[in-house]
Amino acid sequence: MHADELDVTASLVRTLVARQFPQWAELPVEDVLPRGTDNRLFRLGDELVARLPCRERTVATLVRERECLPRLAARLPLDVPVPLAVGAQADGYPWTWSIYRWLDGSNAAESPIADLGHCAHELAGFLLALRRIDPSGGPAAGEGNFSRGAPLALLDARVRASLAALADAVDAGALTAAWDEAVAAPEWEGAPVWVHGDLDARNLLVRNGRATAVVDWGCVAVGDPACDVAVAWKVLSGDARDEFRRALSVDDATWARARGWVVYQAAGALSYYTDETNAALVAEARRWLSELELA
Repeated sequence: MHADELDVTASLVRTLVARQFPQWAELPVEDVLPRGTDNRLFRLGDELVARLPCRERTVATLVRERECLPRLAARLPLDVPVPLAVGAQADGYPWTWSIYRWLDGSNAAESPIADLGHCAHELAGFLLALRRIDPSGGPAAGEGNFSRGAPLALLDARVRASLAALADAVDAGALTAAWDEAVAAPEWEGAPVWVHGDLDARNLLVRNGRATAVVDWGCVAVGDPACDVAVAWKVLSGDARDEFRRALSVDDATWARARGWVVYQAAGALSYYTDETNAALVAEARRWLSELELA
């Protein structure tokens, strides 16, 4: 998937667990599919999961995740993973890694949500609860979390390069117009708030048709909430999107910036990945643009 990624295998995980956590040495190890873009998940028995970076660039984001999640978990209405143990570099694996409690469910990209209207209110409630948590001492949005929650202007050159690379594959004119509108919108004027940073269907767990958990917190930070409002197009559609906006009381400027976040992530995914390297994310990015009516 990436030129710089490390091949992390179930065999390696068995060795790491056995030597560092002998209490779990006899648990079966199973690769969790589909694989993530920057980290690998391996289920340990029925109740645990190991999360290991396969690229150096995400080692620090998992440290951020481990530090922030225990502070947030008890105050959120949906489940989130909370780390139970931290593994060390060893046996040829060069970075720290984590073990979490396993959360049951399938991601919403694979398991449809039964009632999008209900989900809209659940997502709005989740984001409102996240914003109410005291952000003091939280990590600022910036390069450390791939700029999720930072001003969109910081990403302008990167987005325009991605759009130029996609000129023959998408309606680059419509995407550029949407991006221009987002960058021109007033910046967030409120105090920085907690953001998940990568809230989409792949990171929303579903059981029995209902959203139950939000996973993959490597981009967590305090900043502009517009990056999370982008879930309106990444998961919702039609009337449910409108209900989400009303429940969250999203102003016009934040709504425009949220659309910009969708353009940024979709253009980045489609200019970097292919159906051969990451079919799941390519399909999601195309769907996001369709929801924006920019496909």
